[in-house]
Formats: sequence, C-alpha cells, structure tokens
Amino acid sequence: MVQAETTRQQKTQTSYVFPFSPKLAIPPLDLSLLGGKGKNLAEMASIGLPVPPGMIISTEACNDYRKYKSDLKQELQRQIRSGLQVLEGQMDAKFGSEQRPLLVSVRSGARASMPGMMDTVLNVGLNDKIVKRFAEIYDNAHLAYDSYRRLISMYADIVCHLDRKLFQECLEDFVRKCHKECETDLSGDELESLCHIYQELYQRELGEPFPQDPETVFFNSIRAVFESWDSERATLYRKLHRIPDDWGTAVVVQAMVFGNKNNASATGVAFTRNPASGERVFYGEYLINAQGEEVVAGIRTPHPINESQKEMTGSKLTSLELSMPEVYAQLLKTVNKLEKHYCDMQDIEFTI
Repeated sequence: MVQAETTRQQKTQTSYVFPFSPKLAIPPLDLSLLGGKGKNLAEMASIGLPVPPGMIISTEACNDYRKYKSDLKQELQRQIRSGLQVLEGQMDAKFGSEQRPLLVSVRSGARASMPGMMDTVLNVGLNDKIVKRFAEIYDNAHLAYDSYRRLISMYADIVCHLDRKLFQECLEDFVRKCHKECETDLSGDELESLCHIYQELYQRELGEPFPQDPETVFFNSIRAVFESWDSERATLYRKLHRIPDDWGTAVVVQAMVFGNKNNASATGVAFTRNPASGERVFYGEYLINAQGEEVVAGIRTPHPINESQKEMTGSKLTSLELSMPEVYAQLLKTVNKLEKHYCDMQDIEFTI
C-alpha cells in the first residue's frame, strides 16, 4: 500500500519546470503558467527560430514561494536541477565545471509586460576559477572578465540589493584611470583587475565575499526574481496598470550567448515596423560589444539598425545594415517570419 501510494503521488506531482529548444517537444503554451517571455521563447523555438535553449520555471512555483514564505521546495529544486541537466546535454557543457562551463541567464517573465520593473542576472556560472578557464577556452580574456564583472554587479544589485550605481561609478573611475574612452576599450588584464575591485567593493559593503559556489548564485538569483514580484516598484506598477498581485512571475533560465564577445558581436532591440507610424519599415538600434539591457540603459549611444533609420534620425553611427550585412539579412528573415506567425507588429531583443 505504501508503494502504491508513493507511485500515485509521483504521478500527480506538479510540473514546475518546462525545458524548451527547437529540438524539444513544445511545452503547453499557457501564458498564465509560462509568463509572456517564456511562452514566446518556447513558441519561437517551436517554429525553428534561433532561440538559445533553456527552461521556464512557472508562475505556480513563484506563487508557492510567495505563499509559504519559505525556501524553494525540494521538489522544485529537483526539477530545476533536472532541467539544468537537459540544458547541459543540449549545450555539451556542464554548469559549475571548469572544463567546459555552462553559463546561464536568469530572467523574470511575468504574464503582462512590466518594462524595467523586474530583474535579470546574466553570466551565472562564473567564479574566480571558472573565469580563468573560460578565458582559456575562448582565448578571450576580455569576454571572460567583462562577463564576470557584470555578474558581480548584477548579483549585488538584484540579490543583495546593493545599489548598482556604486559599481557604475567604480567602472567610470577605473576607465578614466586607464586612460580609455569606454569599458569596451579595456584589456583582459585590466578587466581582471576591475573584477578584483568589484569584489572588494562587494565585501566592503556587504561584509562577506562574493559567493564562489555557482549553484548558490544560481538558486539565489531565482529566489531574487521571485521576490522582485513583490518589490515596491513592481507593486506600484501593478496598481497603476491594474495587474493582479496573484499572477506571479515565471523565471526564464537560458544558455548565455555573448554580445560582448568582440567587435563583431552586438545586442539590440527592434520592431518589425515603425512603432510611431506603423509603416512597414524595420526599426531598431543596437550596441557593438555589449550585453543585456545596455542598449536601452542610456550609458552608450546605440547605432541605428539600418540606413533608413540612420537618415531618419540623423545619426552619425554605422548601421547594422552596413557593418554586418549578412547578419542584417538573417535578422530581416527572422522578423518577417515572426510577424507572419503572430499576425501583428512585433518587438524583439537580439544578440549577435
């Protein structure tokens, strides 16, 4: 009887984690369960678009966490670890390994869009040892240490609630001392030194060292995204826009792709049409050698996505259409496929 009861409980166990990739069966496209970002990523993967593989931790998991005011359930942790193993197999990499490290992003994805309200942690999986090996594997110390310094500042901000301005001021001061124009001009050695400075700032302000266990950073980032749903700014935003408190947020975990790899890499945002007029003109902007939300952060001036927009805005910067014509052509095919699939104008985020 005990064995039968155990089997019955396993069969009715709630699914909290939904892996996705072009090679996997599509999860249930339930907006209330997967959140907007998760649903759209899973759907785009299902129609063959180049979406990095990942997993969605459902809004149910978030609401359980909020309801019981406790740590992540053991069953949820088990499912997350299982989803991470699936991702490791897809990427032929191992999370927390020095040999072939897997890095992931941890992002919020509520049912309704809440621009600037929710949280993101990038480059999760790095520590002092792994970053050295990562630099060797890619033969790119700039990428490795630039990614690590971003992780330290994001984790300090999102998980530990340390003002990210402290790190931005630290970065600007360091760039000046190195006599460089901006952070993209810093060498790998200089960025390694900056990581040490960031860690000193972290320990000075928080009274403890930056954690070196990638799993600790990973699960703390998930907890922080769940908790961001009840942050003061998110709560106020929901009141203003009449979004129910009980929706919760999903968490999207994805394999990292690196727009900060070199000057042939970039990150950007775009619309399939002009968002002001609705005219069928591809419209957007991008930043070379950048990552995450930098393109909309106002720290660096973004480039226009094409010559039409360059002429319209009077920008003096090189368009993606001219600097990377093959990439631009691929992006055009992707946005046309998106608009045809969804039968409406789309806004997208992309990484090169």
